[in-house]
Amino acid sequence: MEPKVLLSDKKITIILNRLCYQLIERHGDFSNAVLVGLQPRGTLLLDRLVSLLVKSGIDSPKIGKLDTTFFRDDFRRSEHPLNANATVMDQSVEGKDVVLIDDVLFTGRSIRSALTAIDTYGRPKSIELLVLIDRRFSRHLPIQPDYLGAQIDALQGDKVKVVWSENETENTVYLEKHLE
Repeated sequence: MEPKVLLSDKKITIILNRLCYQLIERHGDFSNAVLVGLQPRGTLLLDRLVSLLVKSGIDSPKIGKLDTTFFRDDFRRSEHPLNANATVMDQSVEGKDVVLIDDVLFTGRSIRSALTAIDTYGRPKSIELLVLIDRRFSRHLPIQPDYLGAQIDALQGDKVKVVWSENETENTVYLEKHLE
């Protein structure tokens, strides 16, 4: 079955601009904020948001890229060795407003592991969550986004796939239906 396009390149651009302005409304000049993309896919979203923030006049927002592989509750259950991505956290988050950024919020387990991992870099003043896609009926944990691109109602087994222009011709979000 052909994947269904949920968000086109044009819609993603509109959503990213809206999310950017919501961040500016909340964090002003970002002097006390750190944007943290979750490896690997949240960092692609982070890069786009930072580019838009810079175009909007925010001078060099503080960023980090966090890998949560070994903080997950299921990392020892894999039969294959895990390959972690690089964590790049060049500043402390002590007393800062941290915005965790990921592409899809599904069960909430990745965010839970990010909450544990971020403590390694200090004790934040606050932690917020920004996601491009929220699969709201699939949550295992009571985690909700503060900044939301779009909500998708997908059945268990369906796959929401965010494709960025680095890998394809344009930015697109697909829904791949699970066939029984």
